[in-house]
Amino acid sequence: MTRDLVLHDWLVAGIALAAGAAAGLLLRALLRWLGRHAERTRWRGDDVIVDALRTIAPGAALIAGAAVAATTLPLTARVSGFVNQSLTALLVLIATISAARVVAGLVQSVAGARTGVAGSASIFVNITRIVVLVMGVLVALETMGVSIAPLVTALGVGGLAVALALQDTLANLFAGVHILASKTVQPGDYIRLSSGEEGYVVDINWRNTVVRNLSNNLVIIPNGRLARTNMTNFTQPEAQFSILVQVGVGYESDLEHVERVTLDVVGSVMAEVNGADPQHEGAVRFHTFADSRINFTAILGVGEFSDQYRIKHEFIKRLHERFRAEGISIPAPTRTVALHRDDVQAPASPHAPVPHQRDTSPSASMLADSGR
Repeated sequence: MTRDLVLHDWLVAGIALAAGAAAGLLLRALLRWLGRHAERTRWRGDDVIVDALRTIAPGAALIAGAAVAATTLPLTARVSGFVNQSLTALLVLIATISAARVVAGLVQSVAGARTGVAGSASIFVNITRIVVLVMGVLVALETMGVSIAPLVTALGVGGLAVALALQDTLANLFAGVHILASKTVQPGDYIRLSSGEEGYVVDINWRNTVVRNLSNNLVIIPNGRLARTNMTNFTQPEAQFSILVQVGVGYESDLEHVERVTLDVVGSVMAEVNGADPQHEGAVRFHTFADSRINFTAILGVGEFSDQYRIKHEFIKRLHERFRAEGISIPAPTRTVALHRDDVQAPASPHAPVPHQRDTSPSASMLADSGR
């Protein structure tokens, strides 16, 4: 300190701090107004940027006021340098946090726009946030006069030991990055593993892939296992697909009439039931002379995997009702078994008891087993 503090110094410093605080409040109000306008746009990136500026702008204004106040005070060179370094490092940290928020939000927005899912893969979001934060901390330490070269060297040596200790975790991390980079699985896809697990992919994080099945339960699958197993993706290359429904009619049926009626029912289901694909062209294919009926396959189109159950439900109800109205029979397989019994012979010994007389007439029973 080159001279003693006087009242004028305190007044000027207080005015500088008050001006910085007032500027921060004005900027916050302005950014709140910009945020309401940004919500009206379709692009989510402007919302992320405005939200990040709400953090950095008021803080930067307050730090600027503090820096001006520090210059008005009669501080020594050492104290003044320490104050400037501290304020600069604090500004760098605030900017780093805001930048990490902006970058993570933009990455999530882009991933969500490409996959069509709001809660997209968080692995890229977390990686970018960590990278930005680490770089910001290193810059802040360099600003404070701390040499980061030994720190980087120590992190490199320690990173090798950590990598050996976390082999499974790192394997899952890189497996998740590989899955997303290859685009074999994206959030929102419906998948089925060879082990039987199936459902919609909710998220792919740094260690696991979260799958929500049709029972609304979450199935947690390690990324490494997902990358190694055989898997069917019902969403790619397109979500629409065909379903096959097996039907049978009696041998006395007019197959041309059966085909026309079935196609009519298929068309009504495709046009009226929610989840059906109206652009799909229905088809009927006869394929088997069975024991008691002629079997055929009805082919319908659905919008996505979970819609097939509703489509089958409506199609079977409507087809059964239409077949009854048209007089088309759907016979159940029947089988007739005849059981015969020979006459019971009297015992040869005269002392043996004579059995009661039984009815030896042939008896038959009809056994019917139902089939699909």
